[in-house]
Amino acid sequence: MKRLLTIAGLSLAASPALAHHPLGGLPMETFTHGLMSGIGHPVLGFDHLFFVAAMGIAATFTANRLLTPAAYIAAMLAGCGLMYAGIAMPLAETVIVMSLLVIGGIVLSGKGLTTTTALLVFATFGLFHGSAFGGSIAGQEGGVGGGVLIGYLIGLGAIQYLIAIGAGWAARKLGATDASAITARLGGAMVAGVGVFLALEMIEGPIVTALAG
Repeated sequence: MKRLLTIAGLSLAASPALAHHPLGGLPMETFTHGLMSGIGHPVLGFDHLFFVAAMGIAATFTANRLLTPAAYIAAMLAGCGLMYAGIAMPLAETVIVMSLLVIGGIVLSGKGLTTTTALLVFATFGLFHGSAFGGSIAGQEGGVGGGVLIGYLIGLGAIQYLIAIGAGWAARKLGATDASAITARLGGAMVAGVGVFLALEMIEGPIVTALAG
């Protein structure tokens, strides 16, 4: 548990700016650049990282612990591709915050998901996370080439699948034999807490503006 809290603290310390610039703000021009950026975005962006970790914990207590995270990966890549093509998911940032509250709440509840429910929930949120990831390449001046895009998608898919599977494995290694285990539920509480923090941060501006008016 101490290790999990340490990792969480380091993740929360990551700057939001870093989360959007794994290459330090440099443009992506090669396959390797795309691959590095794809790997870096989910790791440096703690909102994505926490969602994927909690999803992996929820997935490990389904009947198909390897298949259900793949539904998120497929939908996430689709959302990224749609954004690259100029089709953005509406209110993506808001839904991403909601995804932390939902997946954190699911894990915190101690109730396992059926395979069908897990596939639906993971894939739905995957589209919105993917749309956010796609913004980094869709917004690059002059666009990116095919090699960069392929590297980016490979990096995004591979690292997030590994994080999800690794989080589920870690939960079991720490003694969580089923969804009701306290170790797993504490992880859910932490992710839900991050979601609450981000939600409050999101509404802070409009509230302050309304009070000032």
